[in-house]
Amino acid sequence: MNLHEEMAAAATENARVVSGVQTSQLTAVTPCLDWDLHALLNHTILWTAFSAERRARDEPLPDELMNRDFVAEPGFAATYAAQLDKAVAAWSDPQAWQRELNVMGSPTPSADVGALLLAEMVLHGWDVARASGDDYSVPSNVVIAARAAVDANAELFRKYDGFADPVPVPESASAFDRLLAASGRDPAWAPAGR
Repeated sequence: MNLHEEMAAAATENARVVSGVQTSQLTAVTPCLDWDLHALLNHTILWTAFSAERRARDEPLPDELMNRDFVAEPGFAATYAAQLDKAVAAWSDPQAWQRELNVMGSPTPSADVGALLLAEMVLHGWDVARASGDDYSVPSNVVIAARAAVDANAELFRKYDGFADPVPVPESASAFDRLLAASGRDPAWAPAGR
């Protein structure tokens, strides 16, 4: 399983959404209820760009990145876009999808890790878009791949509070809304007053 094309599409949309965030919005509430937009952006930048590049190469994430306040740095959106490009380039190597990685002490196929990174990119990209008043749109192949990763890992993630319980959606819900709902996100979420 090689999801490089899907990852590249999601990265492009994430870079666009983050580039539209205004400084005045950083204290905004987000669908990730424990985080304001500033905290959500730091998490998103760390895991979908910096960690993603290192995972492709089976390299450890330096400790200094774990506590870095990316959003406090001038031009953080441009830095994120450039780092996303590096991550996508690292995953363009077919070998990146065929390794076995050590994930928290467990051997894990790198293709599974790449699929989870894609899902994280899409879900948190949507979170950022919602909190900042933007739209989020990726092609159907990206939604399908992200949904497969969510379905394969949702119960484990719920044990560790990574996902909330699934949200009911109507039969007419789009595939993207079903993806959000499967991850415990309410597709209709909006900040109060919007």
